[in-house]
Amino acid sequence: MLRLERLRKRFGGVVATDDVSLEVAAGEVHALIGPNGAGKTTLIGQICGSLASDAGEVFFQDRKITGISQHTRVAAGLARSYQITSIFRRFSVLDNLALAVQARSGSSFSFWKPVRNETGLFDEAFSILEEIGLSGKKDQLASTLAHGEQRALEVGLALATRPKLVLLDEPMAGMGPEESARMIGLIGRVRSRVAVLLVEHDMDAVFRLADRISVLVNGRLLATGAPQEIRMNEDVRRAYLGDEVAA
Repeated sequence: MLRLERLRKRFGGVVATDDVSLEVAAGEVHALIGPNGAGKTTLIGQICGSLASDAGEVFFQDRKITGISQHTRVAAGLARSYQITSIFRRFSVLDNLALAVQARSGSSFSFWKPVRNETGLFDEAFSILEEIGLSGKKDQLASTLAHGEQRALEVGLALATRPKLVLLDEPMAGMGPEESARMIGLIGRVRSRVAVLLVEHDMDAVFRLADRISVLVNGRLLATGAPQEIRMNEDVRRAYLGDEVAA
């Protein structure tokens, strides 16, 4: 589904990503973990097109997408949620999703009739609301949602593009245990039809969700493997995980 070949990004004297190569298979949850400053968000930016790479190539479904724009990557099926929540805060929950569906479909709201008459858009938007668990709050302003609900809505905005792969950048950041559990459930439902590249510091979530895990340290890929392989990898434990996850 996704293949990275020797991606590199430098900011002045700082090498943020250094010859990173990895693959995400169709249908898998692939987690990307590492300490703060390891280069994870930079790598996500290189994949989605918000950051130009200094070297290396990005392939999506065997098509080289290294030089194409971010919106073209979205149209090809590559969607992203952000580390900082990015929603239309003054719009209703349902309207947020209807706008995302409209942007993907290319349809245009008619000037001469109420927007709510665009039944196809709102039917699809409501279906996504049910999937992310917010159908009961469809008419609430997005700004009034709890933090975890706003993050779920952002995942819904990504799903509205009908992606084949979604990049989730710390979707559980700032969440309590109950909110994290709901997000884990949402990602578990999404994975049945969409591949996921998950950047996350919540190791409980990572080990529960991931089919494979890649570990990034100081911009370099330290290891990739199944969760148990990563859990038992001595280099990974020394660099990031610590002894508490070795059991």
